[in-house]
Amino acid sequence: MSLHSKLSDKSTRFTESVIRGMTQLCLRYNAINLSQGTPAYQPPDEVKAAAIEAIQEGYNQYSITWGAPAFREAIAHKMTTFNRIPTDAAKNVTVTCGSTEGMLASLLAIINQGDEIIIFEPFYENYGPDTIISGAKPVYVALQETLTPDGTLHFTYDATELRDAFTSNTKAIILNTPNNPLGKVFTQDELQQIAALCCEYDCLAVTDEIYEHMIYDEKPHISIGSLPQMQERTITVSGLSKAYSMTGWRLGYVIAPAPLTDAIRKMHDFLTVGAPHPLQRAGTAALNLPPSYHHALVAKYDRNRKQLVTALTAAGFRCHPPEGAYYIMTDITDFGFPDDTAFAHWLVTEIGVGGVPGSSFYSHPHFGKTKFRFMFSLADDILIEAGERLMKIKVKI
Repeated sequence: MSLHSKLSDKSTRFTESVIRGMTQLCLRYNAINLSQGTPAYQPPDEVKAAAIEAIQEGYNQYSITWGAPAFREAIAHKMTTFNRIPTDAAKNVTVTCGSTEGMLASLLAIINQGDEIIIFEPFYENYGPDTIISGAKPVYVALQETLTPDGTLHFTYDATELRDAFTSNTKAIILNTPNNPLGKVFTQDELQQIAALCCEYDCLAVTDEIYEHMIYDEKPHISIGSLPQMQERTITVSGLSKAYSMTGWRLGYVIAPAPLTDAIRKMHDFLTVGAPHPLQRAGTAALNLPPSYHHALVAKYDRNRKQLVTALTAAGFRCHPPEGAYYIMTDITDFGFPDDTAFAHWLVTEIGVGGVPGSSFYSHPHFGKTKFRFMFSLADDILIEAGERLMKIKVKI
């Protein structure tokens, strides 16, 4: 008997994570890992203390499946004040095991077999498997480099291409802002255009806003769910992993209108039952930190951003500063490699630095064969060492 014949069709339609595979390669060769978006920093001391206190005080059993009440109240307050989305903790909030589960639970709650989902590409690698698992048909719209009147590069979509992507079968559009891997922050005008199409075609927006607190050059973060016409047709997914340097805590949440929340909670319940109870207690403390915490965080990441852009440019990469998140998408055409995967393995084994092949962010790998992503959530000394290693490229090529 062949066990391969027992596999589901879905499980054979996508690979393991390329990003996490690059982390394993970096570990094997003792390379500096600029691949996986794991913060180099620790959660705030008062938040860690709150987690320890919660464990000691006995919060070690299940909380309410869709989230501890105090944590949901803190999330609702944050969503209402920061994201400008009026949120009721009892009706609109579902706490999930990270935003990754939040996205999949949301899609499982709304998708019927064959429904179409529009996805901007390049996209975070999870969205492809998410559509397969949920049974959706993905429709991709390119984010392309354009030159703005002031001479700077900007990523945006072609308005005609986006309109053509919408059909009577469109159930939702996935919107990631700030975007991973490009660092693009969607503008008010872009969000208004997307909102108008969602209303015209009676479909939903499912947003991934996990990097909402990491935006540079004083650009605003705008949640499409805050637009009046979108409040009843938006599912907002976010979490604490990135903004509070706690990716291992798996604290995410989904904000949606009550009927959608009811369906999302059912999917969440049977996927994971619930997020860790004591960490939800600490999550409440995190969300109650003053705005100065986020100001300091952005300033720290902005320094890292400029440092790595300078190092990559000096080493021969084509790149420009991202508007948000902590990734830099580069072009490796000038290095002469046949594709991004060959370059990725060479960079780890010969230079001692890891990144992510750009092909993993595209529906067709050849679209990304000249692209390569780096992350800059690292301590200053590690980024300096990475820059010194990258300069060896000019010697070895």
